[in-house]
Amino acid sequence: MNVTLRQLRAFVAVIETGSFSEASKSMHLSQAALSGLVKELEDRVGVRLLDRSTRSVSPSVVGEAFEPMARRVLADLDEALAKLTNLKELRRGLVRVAAPEPLSCSLMPALITMYNDNHPGVEVRFEDVPIEEVLAGLHSGSTDIGFGTSGVLVDDPVEGHVLWAEPLGAALRSDDPLASGESVAWKDIRDRPLINYMANLATNVLSHVAPQHHPRNVVQVHRVNTALAMLTVKQGVVICPLMAESLVHGFGLKLLPLKQPAVSWKISAFARQRPAPSPAVQSFLDFTLNFSQTWVTINAVALNDRRMK
Repeated sequence: MNVTLRQLRAFVAVIETGSFSEASKSMHLSQAALSGLVKELEDRVGVRLLDRSTRSVSPSVVGEAFEPMARRVLADLDEALAKLTNLKELRRGLVRVAAPEPLSCSLMPALITMYNDNHPGVEVRFEDVPIEEVLAGLHSGSTDIGFGTSGVLVDDPVEGHVLWAEPLGAALRSDDPLASGESVAWKDIRDRPLINYMANLATNVLSHVAPQHHPRNVVQVHRVNTALAMLTVKQGVVICPLMAESLVHGFGLKLLPLKQPAVSWKISAFARQRPAPSPAVQSFLDFTLNFSQTWVTINAVALNDRRMK
């Protein structure tokens, strides 16, 4: 027979109250039931823990030594249960999130801030890293939720959730003749150097464009900020999602919708499914799925307002 928590609680209750009858009341048990629990404990450890008399009960020499051990076991359990409750009710928790540019400087600040406003006890640790590192973190377990485009390759135990389709645009210098229009066609940028930061340009973008309209000169860099900075000092074009308009404007550039054909990125959230996500991770994913549609609407209205001015 193993020692049970009820036996330990009964033993401690008797010491605290100095009486079997009072201890039985505090545990909502009959006196016979409580006495039976103490007797079972003593039988299990093979020594008397309580000295009993007709008028009082007190711990034996061994019972005095055992009491702090029993209290520590019960306290550790209570602490563990309290921590579990905090995790379940999102009073505490940790979510490790990663995203590449330009998501890291557009969607993520608003998403994380809004989530923390609703769940201040949950810590969100964010890394802005290339998409390859986002996927590596998901597969190694160092990242709980990652963001990127749905064209990237993911497999078990990572599951993708499409959030929305984001139209692509062409970032241009203000002195570029094309910058005076309302939109840009693919054929118009064919002969301009494309300063490209996308690792999956061919798969996610150019596969939707007629080959005769593909850019003829591609300059490859790793970050969108680098691409935009290069565009400020040389003629060319940078393809990026329209949600990055504020970032583009920060470099003194103009972002126009890219059409004929219009191409969109499918923005996705990727989450580890095994082991089962913690309550905090699941709540962040659920919040993201709900927030993304609201964010798209707000962003579209703001984008339209800026263009109307």
